[in-house]
Amino acid sequence: FPEFTVLLVDDDERLVRSLATVLAAQGITNVEGASDGAAATAMLERQDVGLVLLDLSLPGESGLDLLPRIRASFPSIPVIVVTADDDVVTAVEGMRLGALDYLVKGGDPNRFVATTRLGIEIQQLRRENRTLSSGFLAGTLASPEAFERIITADDRMIGAFHYVEAIAKSPSTVLICGESGTGKDLFAEAVHRASGRSGEFVTANVAGFDDALFADALFGHVRGAFTGAERSRAGLIDRASGGTLFLDEIGELSVPSQVKLLRLLEAREYYPVGSDVPKTTDARTVVATNRDLGAAVADGSFRFDLYYRLATHQLELPPLRDRRDDIRLLFDHFVRLAARDLDSAVPSYPPEVISGLLAYDYPGNVRELRSMVFDAVSRTGSGRLEITSFPVLASRPGRASHAAESIRFPDPLPTIREATEQLVREAMRRSGANQTAAAAMLGISQSALSQRIKRHGLSGD
Repeated sequence: FPEFTVLLVDDDERLVRSLATVLAAQGITNVEGASDGAAATAMLERQDVGLVLLDLSLPGESGLDLLPRIRASFPSIPVIVVTADDDVVTAVEGMRLGALDYLVKGGDPNRFVATTRLGIEIQQLRRENRTLSSGFLAGTLASPEAFERIITADDRMIGAFHYVEAIAKSPSTVLICGESGTGKDLFAEAVHRASGRSGEFVTANVAGFDDALFADALFGHVRGAFTGAERSRAGLIDRASGGTLFLDEIGELSVPSQVKLLRLLEAREYYPVGSDVPKTTDARTVVATNRDLGAAVADGSFRFDLYYRLATHQLELPPLRDRRDDIRLLFDHFVRLAARDLDSAVPSYPPEVISGLLAYDYPGNVRELRSMVFDAVSRTGSGRLEITSFPVLASRPGRASHAAESIRFPDPLPTIREATEQLVREAMRRSGANQTAAAAMLGISQSALSQRIKRHGLSGD
């Protein structure tokens, strides 16, 4: 960590080794040194350097002379200048020449680490933005196999694929938000697969963890840590070494456990239960929630500092009712999957089944559609699915009749044309302007709806 080199330019080799040791203790291990401007330039030209820490008092060519050359030849690489004690004038000159920040030699090591981390994060964001932009412009995915378990043709979902590829190499935390059943676990796995990490993809649902169980499950324990701990046991974070740790339902984590997780994310350091010797980790953390964490922060049930640490990268997955063009794709996929699992032929179905599916709102999202299909396929004995194979859809006409009985008409009554126009407008609004879904709601064909839209001069978008 990071995936690029952090270059320390200083002629004091002992100081370079000392600073590299300080950074390594905080998980920053890809660090190399250069003793002068020539060596630094050579490394910049032949290696993937992402951040430079530059001593301004170098022998021969000074750091102030070298800085403009680095900025001109390698403008995407942040440079942090290092000055002698309280040399404010030189530090200001370095900032004027394009340095990101400055450090005082021999100063607070915590500030040194924090400033270095800031430079690393800025470089990571720049690279992610470049990857994201190039992916959108090319319209192609570099690792389509990472998303093979996600069935979609929705533009927002494809955009999420590109975003995942852009952030995949970053070690920063990813927060995946969305309603239950939208596929947050599949996107977490896609983040891991697209990252190319060699370690495991380790998952845990933290909703059922109390504070003691959370610490033990995540960090492990040493022998004798508590009654019954007859041997040491590694935690999930150990299993995820070199890989990805996925924590689902993070919004249900208690405040004391949130403090433990925050320390892990900030310092990449943790203590197994019963141990006073810290361990470090290089595991990447991905979390998911169906809660509004912003509201949880406002009411005090979720720490704001943890929230902002988790949301370094954030994905918001749309509910299935907002991606109705995917319903037919998912339905066909689940029908084939259910038939395979039941070792039966793939059943046929009439058009009204699709119309009913398109008109339904899916409070349980993709997970609910999958359950509906598997249940329907297991019930059919004729090799043909009917609308009655889906109880929740078969009951909709009754609800529609009840809704029709409850309509209150204005006085005077609207004309047929006016009522039809308003009905079409409302169906298009509820369906998110999806004509197929709107037609299913109205009980007419898509072509008939299209004719009505044109006849009334309405927008079909």
